[in-house]
Amino acid sequence: MDSAIPLAIAGSFCTATSSMCQRRGARSTEATRVDLRLIFRLARRPIWLAGLASQILGFAFQVGALRHGPLALVQPVFALELLLVFAYMTVLGGGRVKRRDWLAAAAMSAGLGLLLFAASPSGGRPHAPASLWWPAGLITLAAVLAGLAVAFGLHRRSPASARRRAAVLGAVTGIAWGFVAAVIKEFSSHLGQGAGPLLGSWSLYVLIGGGAASLLLASHALAAGPLAASQPGFTILDPLTAGLLGLFLFGEHIQTAPVNLAAEALALTLLAAGAATLSHSHLLAADTPRPADAAKQQRDPVAYDSDHHDPALDPRHDLSPTPLT
Repeated sequence: MDSAIPLAIAGSFCTATSSMCQRRGARSTEATRVDLRLIFRLARRPIWLAGLASQILGFAFQVGALRHGPLALVQPVFALELLLVFAYMTVLGGGRVKRRDWLAAAAMSAGLGLLLFAASPSGGRPHAPASLWWPAGLITLAAVLAGLAVAFGLHRRSPASARRRAAVLGAVTGIAWGFVAAVIKEFSSHLGQGAGPLLGSWSLYVLIGGGAASLLLASHALAAGPLAASQPGFTILDPLTAGLLGLFLFGEHIQTAPVNLAAEALALTLLAAGAATLSHSHLLAADTPRPADAAKQQRDPVAYDSDHHDPALDPRHDLSPTPLT
């Protein structure tokens, strides 16, 4: 239990790095429909591959964290990802940080600390019965499919629709990540038992398939619009979904006394408000490329990514949204 939180913090640092790199690699790529070839196109871009490597490292930290701690404890720590993305943009963008950004960051930090203190997640079984996995999986799949239908049913060429599409896809990805985290929890219980039990566990194969599907969803979310639109779904719905699945599948416990429930509700409000405010910071909104830069990246993505100067992180450039074509 003592090592779960440090491992989760390390994992959130990796996922924040991954979001930054993968958004930079995908920001000029059209995502107005489900495209199974999207990942292969993005894999031509070194910056996107660097983000993928960071995501895999974050996955390793997540496995270790979930092996030593309950879902309801580990996944809320991954909400730190947005704070770390904000820190990246503050340093790389070189812009002035507004007071409301600092207040939002403080609210998120306070909310996370209060949530973990008030809920005090504990207990739980290492394996969840199949009778519970089936409804959890089907409900998650239904939510993802419904979200995809909404996202890709939006008008294709409207800049506002592009942001809404990214937001919906970010929410869908967060739900999928929460379910994958639950599968990781099941999978981690087989570590150390040898190759036989590990290869014979269904969780290994669901994890491979679910992880690949989640990567595709995240790639579409990051390609559909600015990071400011998709990041709240990543940040909020991932730990919320995982926490609920931890209670439902693994029988984990949180404190339910009236004073604890009130504190937990306040903590969730602080987290959601901080994430919503921070995600609309002018620093995060600055990652929409100008038309000339987008065209250059489309023509020669490798040459574009090799350029150390990132126009989208320069606060002096035009921050107006760019329609996806």
